[in-house]
Amino acid sequence: MSRIGYKVIEVPEKVTVTREGETVTVKGPKGELTREFNPLISITIEGNKISFERVDNSKKGRELHGTMRANLANMVEGVTDGFTKKLKLVGVGYRAQLQGKKLVLNVGYSNPVEMAIPEGLSLEVPSNTEINVSGISKQDVGEFAAVIRSVRSPEPYKGKGIRYVDEYVRRKEGKTGK
Repeated sequence: MSRIGYKVIEVPEKVTVTREGETVTVKGPKGELTREFNPLISITIEGNKISFERVDNSKKGRELHGTMRANLANMVEGVTDGFTKKLKLVGVGYRAQLQGKKLVLNVGYSNPVEMAIPEGLSLEVPSNTEINVSGISKQDVGEFAAVIRSVRSPEPYKGKGIRYVDEYVRRKEGKTGK
């Protein structure tokens, strides 16, 4: 049973939510997001409250109930506050810099890695070893942060690589040298 799916979403004053069929559009001070929702869940918009109900008690409907509510809540939060993921580069000589619309990473390869910044996202490099990815779509922010991290994932022996700021990397001991 989804308990999250039954929670009502409170819409702030600056945000407007419109629905056309199965497509929901959320407009706010930071931008506009549109998403198509599954017809197994009925969305009711009354004033500044949004509620979700299952059309039938099928397995797929139960699976999607909480997910669809969370997706719409993230859309509302994204157009009001936005989302940010912070990454940290750990390693000698590892550094990041912005060059126009590209992120250039020097992370121990023979050539620097250049990445194009997707539309709708903004990158900030406060220091050589920190990257902040921000935008209004939680999915896009998390996906691009994961792509950056995958360039050089943290390794368990020395801890070198690109990691999220709040990520814990479990360290291994290595060879004993007997």
